[in-house]
Amino acid sequence: MAMVSSLTRICCFLLLLSIARSKTVKRDVKALNEIKASLGWRVVYAWVGDDPCGDGDLPPWSGVTCSQQGDYRVVTELEVYAVSIVGPFPTAVTNLLDLTRLDLHNNKLTGPIPPQIGRLKHLKSLNLRWNKLQDTLPPELGELKKLTHLYLSFNNFKGEIPVELANLPELRYLYLHENRFTGKIPPELGNLKNLRHLDLGNNHLTGTLRDFIRNGDGFPSLRNLYLNNNLLGGGLPDQLANLTNLEILYLSYNKMTGPVSPKLALIPRLTYLYLDHNSFIGRIPDGFYKHPFLKELYIEGNQFKPGVKPKGTHKMLEASDSEFLF
Repeated sequence: MAMVSSLTRICCFLLLLSIARSKTVKRDVKALNEIKASLGWRVVYAWVGDDPCGDGDLPPWSGVTCSQQGDYRVVTELEVYAVSIVGPFPTAVTNLLDLTRLDLHNNKLTGPIPPQIGRLKHLKSLNLRWNKLQDTLPPELGELKKLTHLYLSFNNFKGEIPVELANLPELRYLYLHENRFTGKIPPELGNLKNLRHLDLGNNHLTGTLRDFIRNGDGFPSLRNLYLNNNLLGGGLPDQLANLTNLEILYLSYNKMTGPVSPKLALIPRLTYLYLDHNSFIGRIPDGFYKHPFLKELYIEGNQFKPGVKPKGTHKMLEASDSEFLF
C-alpha cells in the first residue's frame, strides 16, 4: 500500500510539473495581450508577464482560468467584472476558442456584440449585464449550442429579440430585461426544453400572450416568466395553464385586458402572480384564493369589480442572487 501511495504522489507531481512547464497556445496569448494593450482595464495591473496562464514563478492573470489540453494550456474562463472597463466589446475575446465562461458584467462596455461571438462554440455562460452595450443582438448568438446561461440585462440593446435564440438547446436562464427591445416575442422560444427562467421585463415589447404561447407543449421547464413593464395587449389565454412548472408570472404594467381565466388557478406550483396595472375586468376566480401555493396576488390598477381583493403581504419580489450563480 505504501508503494502504491508513493507512486500516486510521484505521478501527481510529474503531472503538475508537466502542466507548469507546458506553454499556453499562442492564439490565446496573442488574444489576451491584445486586450491588455488596447483597453484601460484596472485589472491589467495584476496581469504581469506575457503568458496569461502564468509562466515560471508568475501566476496566471487575475480573472483568467486555464486548462491543460494535450501538450498546451488553453484559456477556458475569463471573468473581469466590476473594474470599470471602458470601450467597445473586445473582439479579440472571440479568438479564445476554448472559452466556457465569459463574464464582463458591471463595466462600461459600449457598442454592439460582434458577430464573431458565434465562434465560441464551447461557451456555456455569457454574462454582459450592467454595461452600456447597444444596437441589435447578433443572430450568431444562436450558434452557441452549449450555452446554458445568457445575461444581457441592463444595457441599451434595441430591435427585435432574435429568433435564433431558440436554437440554444441547453439554455436554462435568459435575462434580457432593462433594454430597449421592440416587436413581438418570438414564440419559437417555447421550443427551449430546458429554459427555467425568462426575463423580458422593462422593454418595449408588443403583441399578446396568445401570440407568444402558441403551442400546448411549449416551455416545459419554465418556472419564472417576467414580462412586466412592456406594451403587451390582449388577454390571459388558457394556454398559460399548460405551463405546469410555472411558479412566478409577472405581468405588471402592460396593456392587457379581459377577464382572468379560472384555468390559471390550475397551475399547480404557481406562487407569485402579478397582474397589477393593466386593464383586466370582472372578478378573480375563487380558485386563486384557495390555491395551496399561491402566496402573492397583485391586482391593483385594473378595472375589477368592487370587492375584489389581493392576496398576500405584497412584499417586493426581487431576483435571488442565487439565480446568477453558475
